[in-house]
Amino acid sequence: MLPRTRIPIAAIATAPGRGAVGIVRVSGPRLGEVIAAICGKSLKSREATYLPFRAADGSAIDQGLAIHFPAPHSYTGEDVLELQAHGGPVVMQLLLARCLEAGAGIGLRLAAPGEFTERAFLNDKLDLAQAEAVADLIDASTEAAARSASRSLSGAFSHEIHALRDRLIDLRMLVEATLDFPEEEIDFLEKANARGRLAAVADEVDALLARARQGALLREGIKVVLAGQPNVGKISLLNALAGAELAIVTPIAGTTRDKVTETIQIEGVPVHVIDTAGLRESQDEVERIGIARTWTEIEGADAVVFLHDLMHSGEAIYEAGDTEIAARLPKALSGHERLLHVFNKADAASPIDHPTGIFVSAKTGQGLAELRHRLLHLAGWHAQPEGLFIARARHVNALQRTRAHLGAAMSHADSADAALDLLAEELRLAQNTLSEITGAFSSDDLLGEIFSRFCIGK
Repeated sequence: MLPRTRIPIAAIATAPGRGAVGIVRVSGPRLGEVIAAICGKSLKSREATYLPFRAADGSAIDQGLAIHFPAPHSYTGEDVLELQAHGGPVVMQLLLARCLEAGAGIGLRLAAPGEFTERAFLNDKLDLAQAEAVADLIDASTEAAARSASRSLSGAFSHEIHALRDRLIDLRMLVEATLDFPEEEIDFLEKANARGRLAAVADEVDALLARARQGALLREGIKVVLAGQPNVGKISLLNALAGAELAIVTPIAGTTRDKVTETIQIEGVPVHVIDTAGLRESQDEVERIGIARTWTEIEGADAVVFLHDLMHSGEAIYEAGDTEIAARLPKALSGHERLLHVFNKADAASPIDHPTGIFVSAKTGQGLAELRHRLLHLAGWHAQPEGLFIARARHVNALQRTRAHLGAAMSHADSADAALDLLAEELRLAQNTLSEITGAFSSDDLLGEIFSRFCIGK
């Protein structure tokens, strides 16, 4: 029996729904009989052929283009057949069913999510970082994120990882040579400036880690929660930031009873703005559920905009409500570092004295530019998107662990007894951890988790 990764697979490779063109993709060995059954003849390599796609009884399912990509010159590195037909969902399902029927003799089955790209990785057509960039390019929500994902797909991120790995291998060779030939008069480490080279690699990992964090922001975006009492203008501020009327604005307290989410972009960074139910004591059961969800959203936010109403500033009841929220917010956020105090309706009322407050008008747009800048700063964004690569949380985590191993290695290298065996082990761990990013050193569980999040057909 063939292993799972050698069994032919098929899937619809275009998005669900109606479209001008749809694609059914087949990948695996021995596709000749599938091609003959559906196309009625053999196909020239990598040449589009216009013909009818035949059902089992010889009738035409549709007419379109068929392209055969022989291995290894294909996306997956295997033989690949692509059938491009009219993009109606019924046509696509009929064509996919016909492929599975025609390929029954070779064990053709429906592809799992991400299985085409997984095979591209397993067949060395892409490394793991590039494979992830395929999904990130599809999911990109801003132009900057798409460009950065494309840069990762082209291998820009992987090239830097490989260069660092090669430098670690050179260092390991020096340390191993010293361990293997301790009686030699020549100190390999001193002569080759191993300590200086190790410090230089650590500095490069620091720089790469900083850029990876920026790339992760481009991919994941920033979660911003608008919080405050009812009727302070949270919905109006959300609409102003988005530049569109996304939610209902009324003077009635408690209009928002559940979260309203909109993704905008600031300097190319996706910002997921969440308007929540106004925070107050309420006897309305539905509103109380909405308020409870507000606190849940606040706990998981990258930044919280605590919105105040300048029109009611100084009123005893209003100030008491703000004081109660202000006392609870830092506990929900585990500190003040993610909290912004924003004062709305600056066009209609005078600003008050607040050391860090931002004064805005959701009506006129006053102060919105400063608010956008402060949100990016709070999230740690400090780079322009040009030249960045897309990154994921696991990449950042791997680079952090790599840097920790290099720090431990430098400690051993600088110790009085120069524990070379421990130094060698830390360098080995650093290399393996770094290699997790490109998949040169990874577990099957990790691969399964990554590719299961892809869409079917990719």
